[in-house]
Amino acid sequence: MLARQAIRVASRSYATASASVQVPVALYGIEGRYATALYTAAAKKKNLDTVEADLNRLRAILDKDAKLKSFLETPIANNTTKREGIKQLVSQSKFSETVANLLDLLAENGRLDHTSKIIDGYEQLMTAHRGQVTITITSAKELDARVTNTIKGHLQKSSILKAGQNANIVNKVNPQILGGLIIEFGDNTIDLSISSKITKLNRLLTETI
Repeated sequence: MLARQAIRVASRSYATASASVQVPVALYGIEGRYATALYTAAAKKKNLDTVEADLNRLRAILDKDAKLKSFLETPIANNTTKREGIKQLVSQSKFSETVANLLDLLAENGRLDHTSKIIDGYEQLMTAHRGQVTITITSAKELDARVTNTIKGHLQKSSILKAGQNANIVNKVNPQILGGLIIEFGDNTIDLSISSKITKLNRLLTETI
């Protein structure tokens, strides 16, 4: 009950959520508030890893069961019906009290359609909690382990990362960039793609002619 109240209060105010728990990174929006509140409640109960594992299981369940995901996200079903469905899901999946309280609160507030984004937000908080900085590298084709490790080594020595931080490389494939790399971290983007160079060249030629 106390955990549920903590999530309820913290989800309304980021300042309240971070009053007694050091939140590793600021998140915004509805899903950001709930993810921060969940992190705060889990930190107070010292079950951050348990909640993370529960959320990973929940994500897997939703990815596998399209009907359940639709049930949670559709606005047609009323909140009372959704709360009953959530109780059944929690009972079958044996989720922790913290996650069970979150899901019940989301159902009560009509916010279950934000569940997947809240899971993403919590994952982002846990990544930061472990001192990891997610760096997304977009390439024309999938990078092999050797290239990924080489890039990671260079990034670890760069000013992108602070002391004690580790790079968490996420590779996305987009053939349209033709070649090269696009490196994204936080609000920063380093565009080293061939498509970007071609665009700049075309612009230069247009301005020259």
